[in-house]
Amino acid sequence: MFELLQWPYFALFVIVALGFMLGRIKIKGISLDVSAVIFVALLFGHFGVVIPGALSDFGMVLFIFTIGIQAGPGFFRSFRTKGQSLVVISVVIVAVAVLSALAMRAVFGLSQAETVGILTGALTSTPGLATAKEIAGDQTAVAYGIAYPFGVIGVILFVKLLPRLCRVDLDALESKMAATVKEEYPVIGTRTCRVERVAVIGRSIADLSLRVVTGAVISRIKHGDDYLLPTGRQVLENGDLIKAVGTEASLDKLEQLVGGRVMEDLPLGESLDLVTAILSNKSLVNVRLASLDIPSNFNCTVTRVYRAGIDLTPTPDLQLKWGDKLTIVGGKRELQELVKLIGNDAKKLSDTDFFPIALGIVLGVLFGKVTLSFGDSFTFSFGLTGGVLLTALLLSARGKTGPVVWSMSFSANQLLRQLGLLLFLAGVGTSAGTSMVSTIVSSGWSLFAAGALVTFLPMVAAAFVGVKFFKVNMFDLLGTITGGMTSTPGLAAADSMTDSPAPSVAYATVYPVAMVLLILGVQFVAMVLA
Repeated sequence: MFELLQWPYFALFVIVALGFMLGRIKIKGISLDVSAVIFVALLFGHFGVVIPGALSDFGMVLFIFTIGIQAGPGFFRSFRTKGQSLVVISVVIVAVAVLSALAMRAVFGLSQAETVGILTGALTSTPGLATAKEIAGDQTAVAYGIAYPFGVIGVILFVKLLPRLCRVDLDALESKMAATVKEEYPVIGTRTCRVERVAVIGRSIADLSLRVVTGAVISRIKHGDDYLLPTGRQVLENGDLIKAVGTEASLDKLEQLVGGRVMEDLPLGESLDLVTAILSNKSLVNVRLASLDIPSNFNCTVTRVYRAGIDLTPTPDLQLKWGDKLTIVGGKRELQELVKLIGNDAKKLSDTDFFPIALGIVLGVLFGKVTLSFGDSFTFSFGLTGGVLLTALLLSARGKTGPVVWSMSFSANQLLRQLGLLLFLAGVGTSAGTSMVSTIVSSGWSLFAAGALVTFLPMVAAAFVGVKFFKVNMFDLLGTITGGMTSTPGLAAADSMTDSPAPSVAYATVYPVAMVLLILGVQFVAMVLA
């Protein structure tokens, strides 16, 4: 059996299987979930089982890229609304880490190389280690190697325990956040109103600017015994019935403008039909509804747009996105032509196009290799993780470049993310476990204790500042802490605790800032101890 474990691919799946088994064990309601893989990997690594570094790097790139693709659309909005407080918390993390490293130097009598090595290992920062080695030499790697295992494990354990320590019910919080989203995107309903107001009788829909004034979309009109599709030229007559789609507030405005509500649904009639069509035509991605001029070109009306679990009002300036589901009313023949334009190809939507994934990762790796020089004393690059993450965020937020759509289906994203994460955790765990015990024994427990404190103290400070001063919700706080600690395994732990993208968005918001600050912090510590 042990000989079989020398086959990396066999060992990989044994580690994953055992990790999932361990992750499902709950103690007082707490489980490690997918993060348990790294603990199994540490044990296997201690006994000499190693997963090739290339597999680990591949997994990390895949995991980070899919995180960026998912977080991109909400990243810039989050940065505008919550960015300031989240960035301040990340500054607190790095500042406390730097001060803790200097304190450990005084307490344990560490050298310059050991101090900066402990600092970068405690925050599991490869770009930070590269800077530290350039300044203080190869001896930093020893201290980095000692601090690194607890830098990985400590963040995972802290993320798992923090909600319990703060007495936060994550299920209730997730429900509350879902309710907040509904407030931001109110539920869309329908209402039928009778034309009774003198001010609107005898005037056309275009003259009244009903959509602009009320925000509601008229889906059909009953005039006498005829059921009509609304056009701008349609003149409203006394007694006409109007069926409209919109939020409760917009429908209230329409009712006040045209007349009273009637409890009658308007059927489509023989000449009209209603369909839902999925946007799978890449050429329409990022195109505004107004540009299509659907009422004039197809004599049809888009009544609602369903996107990522939310019904959106089809305003003229709404930009269409890949996978949007449009509800449309119109003539049967015209609807066929419009649906053909939209695409409505569910298979194309579910199929994973690997070209944007491969191209996006290539661009991310190249971006991470770019080095910025600021004089003779300071150079900076985002590295592999930072380059891929920032590139994915920017591409996802853009949505489309020419024929290339920078998005993927939710199921494809989850599958690739999970695969990447498992490869990464198995590789990191076996690599750290190989020398963890021997390094601690040979170099002394003092370095391990110093690294553990440099990992632990910044997270405690961040949690205190985030809860007491900024009142940050727990999911944002967990993402901010893992981003500030530049901990990808920590993000994996936070991500497994919720279906909400909040931890990933917060992580993406602060990670670049924390990485730059840590490199500056390494240089500051080295300068102080020079």
